[in-house]
Amino acid sequence: MPYYKFDALLQKKGWIQPAWVEVDNNGKIVSVTQETPQNENRYEHIKGIALPGFINAHSHAFQYAMAGHAEIHEPDTSDDFWSWRENMYKHATRFEPDTMQQVATLLYKNMVKNGYTRVVEFHYVHHHTNGVPYDNIAEMGARLVAAAQDAGIKITLVPVYYNRGDFGKEPQPRQQRFICKDIDQYQLLLQQTTTATQYYSEASTGYGVHSLRAATAQDIQQLATDPSLSGLPFHIHAAEQRPEVERCLQYYGCRPIEWLLQHVPLSAKFNIIHATHMTDNEAEALAKTGTNVVLCPSTEGNLGDGIFNLKAYSNAGGRWSYGTDSHISLNMQEDMRWTDYAQRLLHHKRNTFSSGAAELLQQGFYGGMQAAGLSTDDYFAIGSAFDAVVFDTRHPLLEQASITNLLSVIVYTSDTSFILSTIINGRKVYTKEIV
Repeated sequence: MPYYKFDALLQKKGWIQPAWVEVDNNGKIVSVTQETPQNENRYEHIKGIALPGFINAHSHAFQYAMAGHAEIHEPDTSDDFWSWRENMYKHATRFEPDTMQQVATLLYKNMVKNGYTRVVEFHYVHHHTNGVPYDNIAEMGARLVAAAQDAGIKITLVPVYYNRGDFGKEPQPRQQRFICKDIDQYQLLLQQTTTATQYYSEASTGYGVHSLRAATAQDIQQLATDPSLSGLPFHIHAAEQRPEVERCLQYYGCRPIEWLLQHVPLSAKFNIIHATHMTDNEAEALAKTGTNVVLCPSTEGNLGDGIFNLKAYSNAGGRWSYGTDSHISLNMQEDMRWTDYAQRLLHHKRNTFSSGAAELLQQGFYGGMQAAGLSTDDYFAIGSAFDAVVFDTRHPLLEQASITNLLSVIVYTSDTSFILSTIINGRKVYTKEIV
């Protein structure tokens, strides 16, 4: 049974300093206190600050192998999301199950090293390159589960329904391996994915649709309201790019978020990825539904997507989380602060939130849990798994920080080198080598 002492530990209501944490043999929290226990010598003293483990709410594992490989821009050419997507299609043709597992294992191990304890994998590379399913239709998903188990990270695997090439258009040949021919084939894929997750105790299943571009209105509505799937989180890309919004207006007569608000019973079950291009009215209406928006700041910046309408959404009580998406960066602190910095640049003010770092972390944690189909009352609730990212208090910036400024120093100044250890289910899965 692990016993830990930390210099400080963060709960939703504030810091516990010092913090004594007792964990049972299943990795569940038995107690968290700042009172010195009678059996003090049984506790391992970690010179660190414990925050809730980071949740990566949106991942395309296969894209990790192309991170940084689409950054050479030829003179007098236009390079944007759509040209990047062509590179992604070419890259996706190189993946077979072994490749997927190798790349995902490397990615997930690096996530753990960087403080992530759970990943939500938005998965759509399903079939052979010619579109023919593998003998096990969920073979690629099973390899992602195996990679997560090898890395020691928890995973919510979201096999995605992808049926159209664009609004109302047939799929292109380069999209064939993503395509489910109909809802029945997707239901089989989802069923087999659920079977695959049962081989790893820290794996669960979600479901979703790639985007409004990639499915018919009828299919989106059928899946979103399927009572047999009511207990699973639903994920969908929407309104990432301006041309996408324009084509949605042409095809449906309304904007993507507007369409979802009108045609899908949005609630806390739903997770919309990006939602970059929203009007104030859309942002306020979406916030009222309890839907979680998954922001991917490093990828959105890399692709030139635009800036999320966070002011209106936040002021209306909206929920959000963070994902690394294409994995151009694997740094939660960077994604949190750039969520804020983009708003500072847009509005020319420094106070995006009254609570600053606390708001950024809280949204990421609770929104991340929502993306995974989970919920909790506190960062480290009694009876929940002890999943933590531990920051090294021997770092000069943390060593000199007062408790008042400690979280701000972590969010606004730190990088992954500040991380001392990552704890999952009460066990140290990663520990930095101290020279």
